[in-house]
Parts: sequence; structure tokens; C-alpha cells
Amino acid sequence: MAHCVTLVQLSISCDHLIDKDIGSKSDPLCVLLQDVGGGSWAELGRTERVRNCSSPEFSKTLQLEYRFETVQKLRFGIYDIDNKTPELRDDDFLGGAECSLGQIVSSQVLTLPLMLKPGKPAGRGTITVSAQELKDNRVVTMEVEARNLDKKDFLGKSDPFLEFFRQGDGKWHLVYRSEVIKNNLNPTWKRFSVPVQHFCGGNPSTPIQVQCSDYDSDGSHDLIGTFHTSLAQLQAVPAEFECIHPEKQQKKKSYKNSGTIRVKICRVETEYSFLDYVMGGCQINFTVGVDFTGSNGDPSSPDS
Repeated sequence: MAHCVTLVQLSISCDHLIDKDIGSKSDPLCVLLQDVGGGSWAELGRTERVRNCSSPEFSKTLQLEYRFETVQKLRFGIYDIDNKTPELRDDDFLGGAECSLGQIVSSQVLTLPLMLKPGKPAGRGTITVSAQELKDNRVVTMEVEARNLDKKDFLGKSDPFLEFFRQGDGKWHLVYRSEVIKNNLNPTWKRFSVPVQHFCGGNPSTPIQVQCSDYDSDGSHDLIGTFHTSLAQLQAVPAEFECIHPEKQQKKKSYKNSGTIRVKICRVETEYSFLDYVMGGCQINFTVGVDFTGSNGDPSSPDS
């Protein structure tokens, strides 16, 4: 049945989450669990936490194997994370939803209402899950910097971060969100890697939108500028793009840009799995050493 097993990638977003924080919005995270039988659920993965957002779109995708002949029951839980502990029992539950992986795969995009408990909706909260089969084992690795970005903060410089969106189904889908670099108009972000299938659906010509924004802790991020490109254009390194703020461009005739974004590295590489190496004939040799010291006891004794 090996041909009936395929790796799928789930992208998750939510709308109209309830607010548990006083004076601000919740800081949601999604956890994915699978029914393993006997009333037990095993955690498969978690998204990142999005600060101060009631309608988050998570950039971290969750991967799992889809088995055609098996009913795989899944549970999605949304939590408001206000501490650094991995435990979820001390975090506020914002709602959950259950379905099968087969439902998501057959629908491609599935939207479900969030429930606090059976029969009790979590306000108007919903969760949307989309599935994509991972056939392509290539990854795109990029390193990006910016120069002369607009200053957005009154008492300091901007705190810029980047978001990459892929066009599909008439919408823009978030595929990567960078870290925030504090108080810097000429930032260089950390090198990152994204599966090509997730980044552009495997098509180098797929339109890509890149947004550069100034981070605000209350979630009201200010747009610095944006531009459109494709993986094919990004690979022509060094590639440089003007960061354009649409409103400023319309208001000011003398407007040129809100800074420039420069792609220093953009390469597509095949990411081989451990199984690829084994099936390709890779041999592994290892040596086991046992230290028979006096503190271990008599080596002739089974209890040693």
C-alpha cells in the first residue's frame, strides 16, 4: 500500500477569534492532534504564535502522511499563548474543531466553526485548513536585505519584517514571514528555506508578492512598501526591487520608493531525505564501545 501514502502539507488560518487579553487581542497558536485510538490524541505539530491578532494566517505549515485506506481523525486547537512554557493547560483555549484528513484533502480548502465545547460555539470564530500534496522535494533558500527603508516610528526607526505571498485561487497565500529587526532602516534578515511546492506551487512563474512592514506590538503593523516578482526573477541574483507604498505613490508626484529590497542569495536545491540516501546505496558503518569500569560492577554479572 506504499503507493497509497503521500505527504501533505496543511496551511491554517483563523477568523474572528475571541479576545482573552485585557486591552489587546489574543496571541493565537494552533496545535494539531491526531486520534490514536482508545480516546487518546497525539500531538503532531504546532504553528508559530501570532501576536495581537484575531484573524491570524499562520506561516508555519504542518506536514503529515495521508493514508488512503485509513480514517485519520484530526483535532485543531487554538490557544492564546501568554507565557514561554510549552504546556497548553495554563493557556486560554480559544476554540477547536475536528475533522478527518480525508475531508480536508477532498475539499482542498475546508472552513469549520470553532467550538469551546460540544454545542458551544467560540463566538464567530472559524478555522480554515487547506491541503497541498508534497511531490516536490526541492527547497528555495534565500537571504534578503533592505536599504533606505522609510522611517515609520515617531521616536525611532522602523522595525521591519518581510512577508512573502503566493498567488493561487484568486487570493494571496502567506508562505513565509521573516523575523523582526528592531530599529533598523538597512536590515539584513536571516537566511531562510521554504519548500518550492509551498513557495510557488512548483511553478517558477507563479506571481509572488513581497510586503515589507514596520512591526507594532499591538498588531497594527504599518506597510512600508511592496513589490511583485516570481521565483524565476528572484533567482537572477543579485536581484533588486523597489519597495512601493501605493498610497504614497498616488499622493506624491515626486515619490520614488520607500526603500529597496535586495536578494543576495536565491537558490533552489534538492533536499534529500534519509530514505533517499539509503535507497541510493549509501552504507553506514558504526562502532559500539562499552566502558567496563570498576564502578560498573563485575562484568561477568548480568546486573552489571
